[in-house]
Amino acid sequence: MIWDWEFAISILPEILRGLGVTLLAVFWGMTIALSLGLVWATARRSTNRLVAWPVACFVEFVRSTPLLVQIFFLFYVLPSLGLTLSPLLAGVVALGIHYSCYTSEVYRAGINAVPRGQWEAARALSFSRWESYRYVILPQAIPPIIPALGNYVIAMFKDAPLLSAITVLEILQRAKIIGNETFRYLEPFTVVGVIFLILSLLSGLLLTRLERRLKLVSA
Repeated sequence: MIWDWEFAISILPEILRGLGVTLLAVFWGMTIALSLGLVWATARRSTNRLVAWPVACFVEFVRSTPLLVQIFFLFYVLPSLGLTLSPLLAGVVALGIHYSCYTSEVYRAGINAVPRGQWEAARALSFSRWESYRYVILPQAIPPIIPALGNYVIAMFKDAPLLSAITVLEILQRAKIIGNETFRYLEPFTVVGVIFLILSLLSGLLLTRLERRLKLVSA
């Protein structure tokens, strides 16, 4: 099969529409992952075992099961339990919950790396546990873990095409439809591959700049 530039350019608007859906899913999925991950991390550090143990079991369960199974569960099983989610919403929730269990371990590593003396200083200032996290612990714990969190942003981009399994018209699904309709797969899949490469490189550059900026602020 010979590369056809005219065909590649003609399908670009359709591919970019799928890219918009992918970016939307990754943005909201990562927002959920970063927020819930911090919740799981702090809950697992709780001295109350009724809080720490169930959260630990949930995190390990999600990390030990495939993302695709979780996507299918939210989309196909929840309706039988009375909760129906749209394909995109189910995909976003699945991505968010799945990656929150990985980001929680990154948060825990960052929090554990904060010297014990910082906790003692916060208690000496009569800070509550929430105030200790907000004003003392997290400002020291988060900057060093930015690169690890950034890796999960890139990983989520690569996992977003799994949403096509529940009919989400993200970028790869658009490429597959174009290929099925025209019987030309070289151009659409190559364009998608190049777009993913560009997104990964841009994400890496942005995260590097963010990391440097945080180091300058904390210095």
